Amino acid sequence: MNQAEMGRTIQALRRERGMTQEALAGMLGVSAAAVSKWETGVSQS
Repeated sequence: MNQAEMGRTIQALRRERGMTQEALAGMLGVSAAAVSKWETGVSQS
């Protein structure tokens, strides 16, 4: 799975569960900006 596919998967699963980026970030202990970067493929980590 490449980075773009991973981002789309994260976003789809988050939305299926009715979660905001902020809520997911809180669960994972990261910033909402990090989640956004994952979903858009900006972040390499």
